[in-house]
Amino acid sequence: MSARKGKAYYARKVKKAVHLLFFRHRYRPGAKGSELKKAIGPDYLKVLKVLDALLRPLDLKVKQVFEVPAEKLKLGAGKGPGGASRSPDEARYYVVLRGTLEPTELKYCGWRIDDIAALALSIAVILARGGKAPRADVEKLLAEKLPGWRVKMGLDKFVRSGYLGEDEQGILYLNWRTLAEVDLKAFLDLLMKYEVARGE
Repeated sequence: MSARKGKAYYARKVKKAVHLLFFRHRYRPGAKGSELKKAIGPDYLKVLKVLDALLRPLDLKVKQVFEVPAEKLKLGAGKGPGGASRSPDEARYYVVLRGTLEPTELKYCGWRIDDIAALALSIAVILARGGKAPRADVEKLLAEKLPGWRVKMGLDKFVRSGYLGEDEQGILYLNWRTLAEVDLKAFLDLLMKYEVARGE
């Protein structure tokens, strides 16, 4: 394959990957590896790498997320949740922000600052409990900082938005959007630094 033909070949595949990742389908953004493989071909990971390089100047990136039950969530494992080797076909791929929003840009996401703080606290509690926590416990903790009606409304919003999930027993866990958009290791590092600074 000539360089020109190779460039056109990947350009077509990148365009198809953009369509799959940027446009919401089946009520969820992004696409599973198996879907990308079927639509683009077995070299879809190379195509995603090209797309990721094209998105870099826009401060965006392609992120791979393995969606797993909360009880299997482990942080710091190099290969995948729990350290087990996972097939890329099982993962879901999203386009997310590469960097972080400036404080002045937070207003553009449509959330109040106390909503963002409540979400951060909810994620922290769930992580501290090993990946899942009773909703009643999270509500009780949030109620120390927010009015009761805002606590219920906020948690319902986090569940609807895909940041948290809730099972039939009222147990909250981290859902797909937190796994895709939040760097959990960096988040925990920040919490640890805050706790150390507060204790000094």
